[in-house]
Amino acid sequence: MINLEWVKDYIDISDQDLEKLAVKITEAGINIEKVITNKIDNLVIGKVVSCVDHPDSDHLHLCMVDVGKDELQQIVCGAPNVREGLKVIVALPGAVLPGDFAIKASKIRGVESNGMICALYELGLEEKNDETYAKGIEELKDNAPVGKDPLVYLGLEDTLYELDIHKHRNNDCYYHIGFAYEISAILNRKVTLPDLSYRENKDNINNHFKLEVETTKCPYYLAKMVTNVEIKESPDFIKRRLLSVGMRPINNVVDISNYVMLEFGQPLHFFDKDTLGDKILVRDAKEGEEITTLDDKERVLRNSDIIITDGEKPVCIAGVMGGANTEVEPTTKNILIEAAIFDPVSIRYTASHLDLRSEASIRYGKGLSYEYTNYALDRACHLLEKYANATILSGTVKHDKIDKTPKLVEFYPIDVDKMLGIKIDEDIMKHELERLDFPYTIKDGKFKVTIPSRRLDIESNVNDIAEEIGRLYGYQNIKGTLPKIELKRGEYVGDVKYRKAISKRLRSLGLNEIKTYTLVSPSMASSFDYEEKGKITLPNPMSIDKSVVRTSLIPSLLNTYNYNKARKVEDINIYEIAKTYDKSYNEESKIAFLMKGNYVTNPWKGSMKVDFYLMKGIVESILDYLGFKNRYSFVKSGVKDLHPGVSADILLDRKRIGIMGRVHPKTCKDEVYVCELSLNALMTKVKPLKYKEASKYPTIIKDVAFVVPKSMSSSEVETVIKKAGGRLLSEINVFDVYEKLDNDKKSIAYNLTFMDSNRTLTDEEVMNVFDNIIKKVTTTLDVELRDK
Repeated sequence: MINLEWVKDYIDISDQDLEKLAVKITEAGINIEKVITNKIDNLVIGKVVSCVDHPDSDHLHLCMVDVGKDELQQIVCGAPNVREGLKVIVALPGAVLPGDFAIKASKIRGVESNGMICALYELGLEEKNDETYAKGIEELKDNAPVGKDPLVYLGLEDTLYELDIHKHRNNDCYYHIGFAYEISAILNRKVTLPDLSYRENKDNINNHFKLEVETTKCPYYLAKMVTNVEIKESPDFIKRRLLSVGMRPINNVVDISNYVMLEFGQPLHFFDKDTLGDKILVRDAKEGEEITTLDDKERVLRNSDIIITDGEKPVCIAGVMGGANTEVEPTTKNILIEAAIFDPVSIRYTASHLDLRSEASIRYGKGLSYEYTNYALDRACHLLEKYANATILSGTVKHDKIDKTPKLVEFYPIDVDKMLGIKIDEDIMKHELERLDFPYTIKDGKFKVTIPSRRLDIESNVNDIAEEIGRLYGYQNIKGTLPKIELKRGEYVGDVKYRKAISKRLRSLGLNEIKTYTLVSPSMASSFDYEEKGKITLPNPMSIDKSVVRTSLIPSLLNTYNYNKARKVEDINIYEIAKTYDKSYNEESKIAFLMKGNYVTNPWKGSMKVDFYLMKGIVESILDYLGFKNRYSFVKSGVKDLHPGVSADILLDRKRIGIMGRVHPKTCKDEVYVCELSLNALMTKVKPLKYKEASKYPTIIKDVAFVVPKSMSSSEVETVIKKAGGRLLSEINVFDVYEKLDNDKKSIAYNLTFMDSNRTLTDEEVMNVFDNIIKKVTTTLDVELRDK
């Protein structure tokens, strides 16, 4: 709870609408749950003119109360301290007290009552507990003006902010000066610290007191000593402010301790110096050690707790609650003031297992700034001197193991922009840092910021600085945009990409994938050794049939074929993609497939039988699919394990990348066709496929047949046809081969397609090209036109 009248001591907000200011603070990241104004209608100061016992009760009183304007009201009151002549707070009919408790004229045990005489807790100004309940109604001073607003008289008409502080925010919003800095950042105004001055006498504290610290959980401990203290009632402004935030005033010394804690966030502890002695030892508690705290309860400690001792016995549970044996009494004259920093984690554990969550433990558990520890000690001395007539001894006893290295953050403006996802001008960043009161320098466009010690929640990284700049710039000013990120399509790479693509293609063409061993027998390794790479033979094989690393996949496919044939499988269409190795351990991925029997089975209309040209079509389909159209060709093969008349080498850019054909009858008597391609050779860049619009104009098809020597390949003829046909010849297809001619000749028939994508061709121009093709072929090659 933050009292805005109190905050005005440190920053000028007299020109601010406190409701609107709450909105600004919430937008800046400190959530204000509620704005509380202690204004209650029909609340007046009254004077009890007479007080007699209720005729039908042993504890109620029938009071006649003057509420101003010469008006008397009869009120039934049960408070034990009500009496004639007392100035009191009266809630008249129509008043609504906290909890939506409406005051109405009523009868109490048959007697009319026109209001309620109030205690402070009934007005929400004090916590209701056994002590405040037993105290009864609030007794005002004799000079309290009858008929006036009691909250104005008491100075309790303040505006309060109830905060919902994020758990990652440190202690700075739990005290009024810290909150003033938050307001200063929002309004860009300076904070003025309160008066910390005091006079010291010549006597030094070191003549009366000695400090020892034996635990690492207490890095900072300060102590001052004051004498000749006069314990009495606190000044009205201290009492009012403590009441406004829910803390009950006790006496000037205790109230000053609480006041400084709520002002600087630093809990203090006041020891009665005479009962304490001349020594303090800070150490870890012993397991099972006991202490009686200020609430007169026995506390059993653990060895993880921190305690303050007089050298022997505990006198305080550090950071949580003091011991009854050194409590400041009304007769106390000499006080030792403790201002310390303890390990926050240890304090939280101690408060938890003792079920003793105090105002001090909350703040210690959040972490404290050593600078404010010094300020708080000086402030306490100033107030004790001013309001308790204390004499301040010179000197300060100190234990200091605090790391005072300044927290520095270096960053470029673009680093903050990346964190926030928006572009903030450099001048705006400077402005926000000045509002935060974060000292900075700029060199070569790079910020160097010093984080004040009061902001323990900010670490030395650009993330936290970006958050501070962003919240002051205003999250409401950030425009929503779609995220911009670089997207990279997920895909397979390397040989895996090609294996997946080719495997999918072969499956779509009706072939089934198999997996066989990389190790084969010597006899298998010797067949289809067309590349003559040399083989690796294992020095200690598990068996002779798994002793050689294969250089070709075809023997393994043939082995699989024989296995299936022995089990009466007639139609076999299989493939494998795997790695092979030569004697130098060079790795090469290959694709091999084997086909035998029927490719398509249809008992009714007839089946499609596997032959050389079917397999050649599958190879062409794969190469076209990979983008190699017009880059590959087939030439007669000389591989001894293939049929010499039904085999071919597969060339890509005039280099052999594989073989295909029927297996030589000496190797396999059945009509089995095999093919093997180098996958490594296919893993080359290809030109992107281009879209070509289908022609809107008709085509003209001509057939022609040539009688050629049996030793001549069709490709030789096609090369001449293609060159003679020019751009009008769009397609060449062989549709018939007739070999039963005399004189070692054969006939090859071609289907020629003519087309122009821009116009309709005439018969005359097509015939001119057609005649030129016949002329070129018959004159260039040793062939004749077949006219029958």
